[in-house]
Amino acid sequence: MRNFLDFEKPIAELETRVAELRETASSGEIDIGAEIERLEAKAARLLKDTYGRLTPWQKTQVARHPDRPHFKDYAAGLASEFMPLAGDRGFADDQAIVGGLARIDGRRVLLIGHEKGDDTASRLRHNFGMAKPEGYRKAIRLMQLADRFGLPVVSLVDTPGAFPGVQAEERGQAEAIARSTEQCLALRVPLVAAVVGEGGSGGAVAIAAANRVLMFEHAVYSVISPEGCASILWRTADKAAEAAEAMRITAGDLKALGVADRIIPEPLGGAHRAPAEAIASLKEAVVQELDSLSEASAEDLLRQRRDKFLAIG
Repeated sequence: MRNFLDFEKPIAELETRVAELRETASSGEIDIGAEIERLEAKAARLLKDTYGRLTPWQKTQVARHPDRPHFKDYAAGLASEFMPLAGDRGFADDQAIVGGLARIDGRRVLLIGHEKGDDTASRLRHNFGMAKPEGYRKAIRLMQLADRFGLPVVSLVDTPGAFPGVQAEERGQAEAIARSTEQCLALRVPLVAAVVGEGGSGGAVAIAAANRVLMFEHAVYSVISPEGCASILWRTADKAAEAAEAMRITAGDLKALGVADRIIPEPLGGAHRAPAEAIASLKEAVVQELDSLSEASAEDLLRQRRDKFLAIG
């Protein structure tokens, strides 16, 4: 059963009505084909109109939609081969960040990203995509491996933020995020990052300080969640919608600010409605960006990355 967001309820009502009529029509007793077509057309118009004028807060809800593709889906759709590599060689294997060797369109790469999980058990196992220090230290280890063997790095960002628990702070969360960001900036191979859902704070930047930063049309990228911002500024999370508007967290805003380099269109109604189509669009964009960076020297890649981030703000 499809999950609907609050602002999608009118669409849900129409689609539910269509489904009921189809079930009635299947009995063959009544010809209601014309009514079904009318309601389908009305639902399609409403869907297009709704998604054509989403607010930043509504885009945040779409970016968090539980049915959006996750890292495992992207790995299966982007790569013809994917061999995961585990552990930070120091403490543990944090499954909030998954990475390994892959082949995309015939090109060998290191593919890494956040995994949120798609049911209760997997969400707990992957800690809802919120990495601990060992997750970022794993990312550092894998990026260093890619650098050593001359493999481009593709990172997929989808996290509410780094895990804020006491144990993470005890193990050096801030230091791990800083060093992971530093490793991104120091890579002598191309790094292409794509924000495919939520890009939350340093937890996202740690694997997204890239030569090219892509964003899905309804993805968001911010230094703090809208609820967190509202709690600080207005002492209540109820102002999250106002915070999302003020923070300029949408793909369009961030491209205008120079934070994102490219916006990847999503299927009508969001990536969760047509995951295969969304994954195909992402693959096409990633391959194009890797091709455009393939002839750049290590010095050019370092300089381009440095200039890009120094120019922001």
